[in-house]
Amino acid sequence: MKKLFCFVFTLLSLLHLDLISAVDSLAVKPLKVYQFEIREEIAPPVWRTTQKAFEKARALDAGLILIHMNTYGGMVDAADSIRTKILNSSIPVYVFIDNNAASAGALISIACDSIYMKEGANIGAATVVNQTGEVVPDKYQSYMRSMMRSTAEATGRNPDVAEAMVDPSIFVAGISDSGKVLTFTTSEAIRHGFCQGMASSPAEVLYKAGHSNVEIIHHHLTGLDRVINWLINPYVSGLLIMLIIGGLYFELQTPGIGFPLGASVVAAMLYFAPLYLEGLATHIEIIIFVVGIVLILLEVFVIPGFGVAGVLGILFTITGLTLAMVESVGEAPFQLSFAPLAKAFFIVTSSVFLALAGSMYLGQRFLKSRRFGYLALQAVQNKAEGFTSTVLNYSALIGKTGTAHTVLRPAGKVMIEGDVFDATLENGYAEKGESVLVRSFSMGQLLVRKSNIS
Repeated sequence: MKKLFCFVFTLLSLLHLDLISAVDSLAVKPLKVYQFEIREEIAPPVWRTTQKAFEKARALDAGLILIHMNTYGGMVDAADSIRTKILNSSIPVYVFIDNNAASAGALISIACDSIYMKEGANIGAATVVNQTGEVVPDKYQSYMRSMMRSTAEATGRNPDVAEAMVDPSIFVAGISDSGKVLTFTTSEAIRHGFCQGMASSPAEVLYKAGHSNVEIIHHHLTGLDRVINWLINPYVSGLLIMLIIGGLYFELQTPGIGFPLGASVVAAMLYFAPLYLEGLATHIEIIIFVVGIVLILLEVFVIPGFGVAGVLGILFTITGLTLAMVESVGEAPFQLSFAPLAKAFFIVTSSVFLALAGSMYLGQRFLKSRRFGYLALQAVQNKAEGFTSTVLNYSALIGKTGTAHTVLRPAGKVMIEGDVFDATLENGYAEKGESVLVRSFSMGQLLVRKSNIS
């Protein structure tokens, strides 16, 4: 009996020690804090970084997310996506404003659970402006006011103050009565309940928030992340669209398959690849784009004139490029928000227009430029110096009829009295064997028209 008692006592002692050890272990376990930076213009690359950071924070079972911010703002749609991500986060989110949280940065900051600011920092000035800095129409301001107000309500901040950061006409007694857009300094933000405190670093933010035992995990961008972020920048996307369209234009102006087509294909791959990897572009958008290009090529090389296939090809191409830039808001295809869709459409159409205008201009000026003169023969062989043509005088061919030796669309070759000449059809399209009439000649080419046209 005595032995049994000793055994039970020893077992209970060991269990007690294990329990104490487990409790102590839990007591000293540090809080995992996942920290990432927003220190650039709010745009699709920042939205992508935010998504990646939140995914990794959840995977690491982080207890807190800390944003280190210094931005003058950026795109409203990207900021809206980020603030929605923060509001729906099950992990608390703090922001440390290290100088500026203007415009879109203010919207993101207000969505966070706690705001800490560095001495001399600012938050506010969220009026929507265009790329030239001009204030946009009130319908856009109204949308921004609504977002700022609803975000402040969701995080327990004064919605009137948030709205005054957008609209100078909003009156808030003792805070905003100057008729100017509201911007808070650090001390003002603390005094009016928009900021939890002043800090000089992210570490001090955590200490002042009562988290002394923490493990800070920094978000690092890989080389691939940097490349993808660069490629999905709207400005880079616009340049890639210009290369796609410009390459196709120059390829259609020259025989064979050469550098312009290669540049166009590479640009299309660089445009769609990062968007596909990020889930923005799907198989549907890529198929729509490819079908559009095929229809345009069929219109140019197979179908005479320019009709339904050409128009559909242009529409399909622009639609594919536009939809690839826009994130779906639902599980079904083409559930899209209007604002991002309108912005993407503007970028695509502007880039297409600039590409076509630039290609036409370069097509006329490129070979005539002295800088690129070595690409084309500039010497003139004057008749007075003894140079003569070894072929029949072209002026003698004017008014004669012949047949299309090849398809004319509009350039090709014609046969006149047994000789073959380079020729260009004035209008339309001519099949091989059709009768043509010589109208004039220019730069070694005959200008012809169908002989059955009066």
